[in-house]
Amino acid sequence: MARRDFKPAHLRAALRHVAAHTRACPCHACLPRRVLRIGQPLPLSTTAAAAPPRPSPNASALASTDYAFEMATSSIRYGRGVTAEVGHDLRALGATRVAIFTDAGVLRTAAFSTALASIDAAGVSRAVFSDVRVEPTDASFSAAAAWARAGGFDAYVAVGGGSTIDTAKAANLYATHSSHEFLDFVNMPIGRGMPVPGPVRPLIAIPTTAGTGSETTGVAIFDHEPTRAKTGIGSRHLRPVLGLIDPANMDSMPREVAVASGLDVLCHAIESYTALPFSERSPRPDRPELRPAYQGSNPISDVWALASLRMIATNFERSVAGDARAREAMALASTYAGIGFGNAGVHLPHGMSYPISGLCKSLPAVAAAAGARPYASAAHALIPHGVSVALPAPAVFRRTGPAAPERHRTAAEALGVDVSRCASDDGAHAGDLLAAWMVELLGRLGTPAGLADAGFRSEDVPALVAGALPQERVTKLAPVAVTRDLLEDLFTDSLVYR
Repeated sequence: MARRDFKPAHLRAALRHVAAHTRACPCHACLPRRVLRIGQPLPLSTTAAAAPPRPSPNASALASTDYAFEMATSSIRYGRGVTAEVGHDLRALGATRVAIFTDAGVLRTAAFSTALASIDAAGVSRAVFSDVRVEPTDASFSAAAAWARAGGFDAYVAVGGGSTIDTAKAANLYATHSSHEFLDFVNMPIGRGMPVPGPVRPLIAIPTTAGTGSETTGVAIFDHEPTRAKTGIGSRHLRPVLGLIDPANMDSMPREVAVASGLDVLCHAIESYTALPFSERSPRPDRPELRPAYQGSNPISDVWALASLRMIATNFERSVAGDARAREAMALASTYAGIGFGNAGVHLPHGMSYPISGLCKSLPAVAAAAGARPYASAAHALIPHGVSVALPAPAVFRRTGPAAPERHRTAAEALGVDVSRCASDDGAHAGDLLAAWMVELLGRLGTPAGLADAGFRSEDVPALVAGALPQERVTKLAPVAVTRDLLEDLFTDSLVYR
């Protein structure tokens, strides 16, 4: 990576930010997630009107909000060529039979062949599941889980993008805790939202895109086809034990994948930085292990999010153009953002994205528009996850900016936006500046310029709102109170940007 991507001034600023944070953290009782060696028994146990900010917490409310946050992440190894080390890592874990997950496209790449050769050289028995679906569904997760249950695996490897890594997480979960039904661990209200009862088998993630950050998170996202909604499973137990971040795996990434994955990184970083502070999140957990993976913004996640935004500012568009150094930087920016949002969470852009992508297959005009885009899939109509997140983001930032002006100003400044006008208005227009910058970026990248450009019409807004309302797991972390009326306004504002 070019030396210019690491600036000491940025590190000093980040350290000053942490040092200046005055909120004490009196509790260090959150124990780190246990990692089991193979063979150990598994325990069973136009300036839009601002949205209304959340009410200022009173003493009674503070008693019910959280007072601590936990930093949890996977081990990360970064460097060109680290894919070839996966066999050594599996042997060190004591693995004897490994399940390797990939998709039909990655199956033919150097990334996959390198990983396979390393595993074979280590003498570890293996089987390959290559039927991963891009934008997974409940059916594709269930098929992968059934395959894993039958295989008797004691370790897992995922080589691919977020869809592959998330599929491996789900397969590992349901193969390990095989007595549970599929909906047991799925987020409410679609699923039962039961906590994962204990550790799963070790998973090593080898990403081939710079976007999802799934190698560092305990979340697996899928389309729930019966309700035409996107949802997921979240637990710290799902985090990979190791992420191998190899820039060589991004060298052949198609332009449209670089665009979509880069937009996902961008939104991960902005959303985690502008999320509700951890100390305002409720309810307070009764026990440390019940603290959610998505805790709200905090001093540690802030450092990772801002570092990611600064790298995105100078590398995203160069990465889309194929610049190798920029792709190296974006691989690291993705991991940084993953650590940030994997602990702080995301909010409205992601919550609104789920019905955008989920309704793509059922709305003919949207499916037709998706089929005409460079990211069109021969298998099924889709709007890539990163694109679906970015489409409502400008409308969101216009509304959330006044609720957290300093946060939006700092995020915009990290992206290189001229925020000088914010000095005279106490940051009241910071959200507008951030939104305007993002609309211009979408135009330069050639993505849809709004929901209407993606085939949605005003009469689709009620269905979009209905699909976003169940996404409380993430939308509750927005710095504004989320209501049906607000969602209706945001989707309407997202149709066409002016």
